[in-house]
Amino acid sequence: MKIFIAGGSGAVGSRLVPQFLAAGHEVTGTSRTEEGARRIEAAGARGVVMDGLDEASIRRAVLEARPDVLVHQLTSLSGGFDFKRFDETFATTNELRTRGTDALIAAAEEAGTSRIVVQSYTGWTNEHSGSPVKTEADPIDPDPVPIARSTLAAIAYAERATVAAGGLALRFGSFYGPGQALGEGGEMLEAVRRRRIPLVGRAEGIWSFCHIDDAATATVAAATRGAAGVYNIVDDEPAPVSTWLPELARAVGAKRPLRVPAWIARTIIGDFGVAWMTTARGSSNAKAKAELGWTPRYASWREGFRSGLGTETASASPTASGR
Repeated sequence: MKIFIAGGSGAVGSRLVPQFLAAGHEVTGTSRTEEGARRIEAAGARGVVMDGLDEASIRRAVLEARPDVLVHQLTSLSGGFDFKRFDETFATTNELRTRGTDALIAAAEEAGTSRIVVQSYTGWTNEHSGSPVKTEADPIDPDPVPIARSTLAAIAYAERATVAAGGLALRFGSFYGPGQALGEGGEMLEAVRRRRIPLVGRAEGIWSFCHIDDAATATVAAATRGAAGVYNIVDDEPAPVSTWLPELARAVGAKRPLRVPAWIARTIIGDFGVAWMTTARGSSNAKAKAELGWTPRYASWREGFRSGLGTETASASPTASGR
């Protein structure tokens, strides 16, 4: 098939390119820079410069490729984010999830593309009450912390638009692995080594993780399997911060994390950060396993933290931004 990856030089896109090529598909990947397009070319695909916020640029690239499958992996997360200014950090990514998604879907429909797969997210977006592990049938958080409302609205918009167009929205869990903040050389992992990420209060917030390569294999599966809808792409073991953070510290040879009261943590990471660390809910991958025929290589973050933080490299080196 002809595969079009919007954001082919990004964290997930750069790992998708070699996988789709290995499966015998013809791949076009986009980047917002010439340098990124050259990396895609070096991996064996066709690299195209495209502005993910310019409708004409998107239309031109998609119509030229005439893909059978369009994969939307556009993000703009080139640096760390500020928990106290969450929506500001995600402002451009939110535009890519709204205006960018609309333009990609419109171009795909004009090009006669038969399948659309779009990146989404699951984690803090879940309702912070009720069942500790949520399925795709559960509602997203109806009352998010104010500084994250625009980001949650953009995620929800991308999902609605995708499903309405007959596509699949893949809700990736919190990423870890090569090239990620939680990966060798990444800022979050370094912060853990320096004991700068504490256990907040009772640290009962539940996280669901996804290794970056498992995100790619799920996307490849979604290119040919599954009905329109949303799918949680996470590992098999949702876990509270009180469990996974000390294990992560142990896996990288760091001292056990410090513990601080929520009221102190709030002055540093704000209401959003405290909520994520104390009341977040995890996600189930049962639907993705059943309908996409997908199984994560790293079934648990326990194994992934021991062996998958930085030992693998993609054919096209990823950038933090998928634009």
